[in-house]
Amino acid sequence: MPGPRSSVDPRPAPDPVGEVIRWAAFSCVVVPVVLLWYGTALAGAVGTALGLTAVTAVCGLLLRRSERCAARCAAQRGGRHTRGQTPVD
Repeated sequence: MPGPRSSVDPRPAPDPVGEVIRWAAFSCVVVPVVLLWYGTALAGAVGTALGLTAVTAVCGLLLRRSERCAARCAAQRGGRHTRGQTPVD
C-alpha cells in the first residue's frame, strides 16, 4: 500500500520559453523537408533551414535574457506590482 501523497507537486514548473524553442526547432526541420517535397532546390531548402535556425537561436537567447531580467527586476522590487494602481494609456 503506497504512503500518503505529499501536497507538493513533484513535477517541475513548466518552461514556456523551452516549449517555444522546441516548436521552433521542430519547424526548422519540417519546413525544409516540405520545401524539398514540393520541388524546391536543395540549396534553397538548406538556406531556409540555416536562416530559420539562426532566427530561432537569436530569439531563444533574447527570450532567456528577458526571462532572467524579469526575474531579477521582480526580486529587486519584491514582486510584480509595487503600487496599488498601474497607469493605463
